[in-house]
Formats: sequence, C-alpha cells, structure tokens
Amino acid sequence: MRYFPADKKLYLENRKKFSKHLSPKSIAVFNSNDIMPTSADGTMPFVQQTDILYLSGIDQEESILLIFPDAYEKQNREILFLKETNEEIAIWEGHKYTKVEARELSGIQSIFWISQFEEIFNTLVFQAETIYLNSNEHLRAQNLVETRDQRFSQWCKNKYPLFKYERCQPIMHSIRSVKSELEISQLKEAIHITEKGFRRVLNFIKPNIMEYEIEAELIHEFVSNRSRRFAFQPIIASGFNACVLHYVENKDRCKDGDLVLMDIGAEYGNYNADLTRCAPVNGRFTERQRSVYNAVLRVQREAMTMLSPGNTIPEYHKEVGKIMEKELLGLGLLSKTDIKNQDPNRPAYKKYFMHGTSHHLGLDVHDYGYPQMKMKAGMVFTVEPGIYIREENLGIRLENDIVIRENGIEDLMKNIPIESQEIEEIMNSKE
Repeated sequence: MRYFPADKKLYLENRKKFSKHLSPKSIAVFNSNDIMPTSADGTMPFVQQTDILYLSGIDQEESILLIFPDAYEKQNREILFLKETNEEIAIWEGHKYTKVEARELSGIQSIFWISQFEEIFNTLVFQAETIYLNSNEHLRAQNLVETRDQRFSQWCKNKYPLFKYERCQPIMHSIRSVKSELEISQLKEAIHITEKGFRRVLNFIKPNIMEYEIEAELIHEFVSNRSRRFAFQPIIASGFNACVLHYVENKDRCKDGDLVLMDIGAEYGNYNADLTRCAPVNGRFTERQRSVYNAVLRVQREAMTMLSPGNTIPEYHKEVGKIMEKELLGLGLLSKTDIKNQDPNRPAYKKYFMHGTSHHLGLDVHDYGYPQMKMKAGMVFTVEPGIYIREENLGIRLENDIVIRENGIEDLMKNIPIESQEIEEIMNSKE
C-alpha cells in the first residue's frame, strides 16, 4: 500500500457511530466498488467505495462488510468478507489482504472469504427484522452505472422479500459530515502534498508553457509524496479558459499577460485536498488583475468567518452573495441600477459569480452532508468564491479548506501562499 492507513481506532469508532443509529435487530451490508472496464480487456484504476472504507479501512475490490449489533453471538456482530487470493492472482495482480492484515487494519475479528458470504448471511439474516441497504444518494450523483451495492439490494429483496428494508445513507450523511481528528490528520497530509505541488509549479510557470505541462509537474510532486492520483480532474485554465468553471482539457498555451487558474488537489489514503490558486503567467499581476484578485480574497476571508456552528449552507450562501455584490460594485462590474432591478431569484452578482461558495470535503471531494444540516464543529468545508469576467478573459477563484471548531475555524491551508505579493515573490525568486 502506497499510503499509510489511519489507525484502526478510526474504523472502530466509525462503526460504533453507525451502529448507534440502527433500529433494534438490524443487519447492514456494505459492498466495495467494482473495477470499472474501459474497452477490450482494459480497466480503470480501482477506487474504493467510500462508505465501506470509512467503516473498515479496507481498500480492495470484492469486499463486503456486515454489521449486525444484535447478533446472538458476539463474533457475528461485525464480519468482513474478502477476495480469496491464490498463486495465480498473486502472480498477475499482486498481493491481496490476508485475514491477519485485514484484522489489524480494520479491528474486525471475524474475517471470511467472499465465497462464503451467501451461506453466512443466510444463517444470520433470520435473526434480524430489518435489513439496511446502501446506495449512492449524493444530490449530484447521476447513478448511470450499476454498482455492487445496487446488485446486492436487488438480490437481497428477491431472496428475502418479507423483511423490512431501510437506507444506510441518511445515517452515513449524518456521521460522515463531522470529521474526527484522525480523519483531519489524513486530510492534512493530502493538503501538505498539495502545497508541495503548488509551490513547485510557482517556480515553473512562465510564458508559453502548456497547461498540461503544469499538470505534469503537479502529478510528479503528488506521486513522489505517496499520493496515488489527483483528488479530481485538475483544472489548469489560463486566460479565457478560467471562465469555464469545469475546464479540464488543460491543452492551451499560457500567454504572457494572462493569469492561470489552478483548481487542484492531491489524494492521500482516499482523503482529498481541494485548492484553487491563480498566478500571473509572467510573474506579475496587472493592476486590474490584482484588483479583482484582492476582491475575491476579501470575499473568501469574510465568508470563512460565517462558517460557524448553527449556520446552514443556504443561509450562508445568501450572505456571501451580499458580500460579493459589494465587491462587484467596487470593481465597476455592477451598478446600483443593476441591483435595484435584479430578479431576487437570479441576483445580479450571479453574472460574475455563478457557483456556490462551499461544499463538504473528505473521503469524497464533494463529501457527504445535506444542505439543510446545521453546521457543527468538526465539519470540513471548502471556501471558494470567484469572479469570472468573460469579456476580459479573466477568471479568478481562490479556495481553502477549513475545519469548523467550537470557537472559530481552522484554516487547513493557511501555510499555502495566497496573497498576490507572496505569489509574485515566489515566482520571481531564484529557487
């Protein structure tokens, strides 16, 4: 394993949190992700389903986690089923978890091979009254591809039609939205690696390099520090491309006088950093670029202060919109008449700032947590306002990751350069 897993205390505690929310005599089942095909005999790199990882630490395909707190026998209250390896698999695919390794990683004592699942499940399920099934209920999920969890749900309902069925996801959204200190430590490592990548490219960016060359420098630094991949498709957007919110082609030349927007993050142990910074291609901001940049920075810093226990994302976004409105007035992008005549359902500021300011962050980049939830200490959010002026080929977004604490916030990216002067100093240093 390339990364260092979190202490098994994390997974023991996570299963306790989950089990407390189950109704009496309930059994819950979580499945790993599939290895997804490309074409011919090709496959994509395996990425674990984050719920089974959150509850067990197991980062391997063909795995099943069973949680049954009221099972008659103690050894049946937590069971992990793994892919059984053999000499041929070891030769072609490499090492798979042994039972001893899985116990040490997860803290689960009862480990079986996945070929034994149906027999064991059948002996236990009749002790239960309710079966909790897992699915993807993220608000942005399209669910176009059938998952192992979906296939299991269909199989289970066909085989055991008279049971009561419940959903795991409301529980998972509740408990996963608040991070433990062990989780925050993993996030900090992903952020530390991301910082190394960003500092590296500040000394690399210059007129006429290609956006994809910046991407290459970043992944070199990430992989060199035990990250397995970008946390998400990186956005390396120079000039007008920065006004395309999800520009991921990273194919154009960085021109003298333009800014380059970098929305990037390293993954570490399945936890994800999410950073956005902008840098002048030639190492110096123009007066206009600096004015817009500083306006975005002021919005970000004021927005951070509003992430506090008891607030909600919808109310927070409304207040951030008011701050952005004032900044756009100051930049001459909006007039008082624009604001007076605006449609309340489509505020005038949306012309230049059309996305939300924050989302949950963790095992998923857009992590679990419903918008209507009250903010709590331990929640991790991005803070990422932006101003996009298409007619000026200028797009600026700044993004930091923060933890809400009882008496304020902790900026996990406070050490990553953000002031325009500091960006310039690093870019023009001889290092």
